[in-house]
Amino acid sequence: MRTPTVVKKPYIKLRRLFRKKKKAAGLPPGSLIYTGEKRVERVTVNLLDYRGNSVTDRKIVDPAECANLLQSDTVSWIDVEGLHETETIQKIGESLNLHPLVLEDILNVDQRAKMEEFEDYVYIVLKMFHLKENESEIAPEQVSIILGKNYVATFQEGIEGDTFQEIRERIRNNKGIITKMTPDYLVYSIIDSIIDSYFSVLEKFGDRIETLEEELVNNPEKQTLTEIYRLKREMLFLRKSVWPLREAISRLERGESELITRSTHLYLRDVYDHTINVLDTVETYRDMLSGMIDIYLSSISNRLNETMKYLALISTIFIPMTFIASIYGMNFEIMPELQWVHGYWFALGIMAMVGIAFLVYFKMKKWV
Repeated sequence: MRTPTVVKKPYIKLRRLFRKKKKAAGLPPGSLIYTGEKRVERVTVNLLDYRGNSVTDRKIVDPAECANLLQSDTVSWIDVEGLHETETIQKIGESLNLHPLVLEDILNVDQRAKMEEFEDYVYIVLKMFHLKENESEIAPEQVSIILGKNYVATFQEGIEGDTFQEIRERIRNNKGIITKMTPDYLVYSIIDSIIDSYFSVLEKFGDRIETLEEELVNNPEKQTLTEIYRLKREMLFLRKSVWPLREAISRLERGESELITRSTHLYLRDVYDHTINVLDTVETYRDMLSGMIDIYLSSISNRLNETMKYLALISTIFIPMTFIASIYGMNFEIMPELQWVHGYWFALGIMAMVGIAFLVYFKMKKWV
């Protein structure tokens, strides 16, 4: 019975780079289709409204409430966790007067990082990364940010964890200057928090790469090569996600939008430097992994050469013995040594002497 072909998991991961689009062809622009994984949890909308020492933290039940925040003199942070309920996202977008194409991009979780300026707001989208339980695979999460005159709206897939918890605590406890700054500083804090999380992810991969280097030097196995290829795919995915972010932050830092104050430009420049560091680290790890693949192939080739060398030496030693044995194995009636009493031991002695002589010669040449 023929064994069915099994597709291995590492090849399935590559689909993250080129996922099939779930939006059907022919739909009009602005059609709201969620392209992420199906979820059963309810979408939650959290509100942090602050100005100085005054902070209000509550959940928004009716998305229409967001419209009232546009006229407020405080800074309002609307954080939406979960994108799978398109009706809720549509109502929030209508309350904030967001363009239908922006809502379409928010629900399409395969967006590349970018920044777009509109008349009343700025739209930013980027990726956030989490490490799964085995700490060897990346779980991406898309984050969309809307910067308005007096509000900031963030849309998360809500896969796992809360990267923004530290920012919330700073606002609630009035730590730092965030409660005294304009909404664009809050956007900077959110982007900076996401990019800082990249470094913790890269640190884990760096530790794994060091471990693989030791395995390559001591005892490279087939499993080592599989792990190298898997890490290289993860680095490729990271590069694909982070590379456009450099351009987006550069546009944000050099943009002429009135929503971004001059004082925040300095902080955005610092975020841009962090993004460059992330890209440099990713490129370095990719080069290291490519070099490790070459080292692995060289190690396997050297190991094969060593094996072939010893096999060749053994063959060389036994070839003359085989030659002598084949002579005495010929069916001739008249051979001088056939009737000799000590002929058998004489033939074995010649074989042993020839083998020892070859072995001594190989030792002198340092071949063994």
